[in-house]
Amino acid sequence: MRLESKRYLYDVLQAAKKLQQFSSGKAFTDCTADALLRSAIERQLEIVGEALRRLSKEDPATAARVREHERIIAFRNILIHGYAEVDDHLVWDILQTKLPALLREVDALLREE
Repeated sequence: MRLESKRYLYDVLQAAKKLQQFSSGKAFTDCTADALLRSAIERQLEIVGEALRRLSKEDPATAARVREHERIIAFRNILIHGYAEVDDHLVWDILQTKLPALLREVDALLREE
């Protein structure tokens, strides 16, 4: 795997770990009631999506190994361009159900030699 590809995956991993940290011990209502927390979560989701977007341009084969990379990139576009339409329930669902799998996939890719 190319060094630049590893850099993008590392960015995904770091942002995903921050998402875990930010949401740990929190409930859905905590996130919706705290504008700073909500902004921090959305920013890290944007970073995940942007890093995967760049990876898909640089190294499509590696990006394809991240199961939902296209959906993640599409969600990043919603966060950036359709910010007024962001569904808080969807963001929370992503944190609870999709984030753990993403962390495992990216960590496994980075461990490959």
